[in-house]
Parts: sequence; structure tokens; C-alpha cells
Amino acid sequence: MGEFDNKEREEVFSKKVRAGKRTYFFDVKATRSGDFYLTLTESKKRLEDGVFVKHKIFLYKEDFEKFAEGLNETVDYIKNHQEVIEKRYEYSDNHEVSGTKGHDDFSF
Repeated sequence: MGEFDNKEREEVFSKKVRAGKRTYFFDVKATRSGDFYLTLTESKKRLEDGVFVKHKIFLYKEDFEKFAEGLNETVDYIKNHQEVIEKRYEYSDNHEVSGTKGHDDFSF
């Protein structure tokens, strides 16, 4: 194995989304041959020990269209069968979180 095999791929682009108690990371990385792929990571802090638990999936460009179709169809189903209420969180300077409820259309 080469030295590069055990290292994380270099991030080309990254977007961090805070959503209540979870944070989502959308990271674009490159393969050795220069092809881009996407990693989606959910990070949530466990209350009992303060450890951040992460779940990650890898999405390759040949799967983008089918993935987006499935995601949109699923979101549309939820929007059409149940009112979607998103909790809005505001972060203060002292890192306290306060929530307010509001509606969101979840457009992609």
C-alpha cells in the first residue's frame, strides 16, 4: 500500500449545515485520478458522554441523479402526507441554543 492509501482525501469544497442538535457536512473530495465525489456526514453529540458520533456516506457522481430523484421523491411524500414543521434554532454568543417553530418548504 502506498502512503496515500491510509490518508483522508483532500477536500475540494466543504459546506457545513447546523440543524438543531445535528451538524451536517457536505464535502467534495477528489480521487487519485481527479474525479470528484461527495461525502455526507452527520455529526451529533451524545448527551451521556459528550462524544461526537458521526455517520458518513459516500456518493459518487454516477449516482447523483438517482440519489437526488430518490431524495426528492421521499421529501415530496413527506410534504404531501404530513405537515412539516422545522424547529428554528438561534445560536447566541455564549453558545446557548433557543428554538422557535416555523414552516419550511424543504426545496432542493
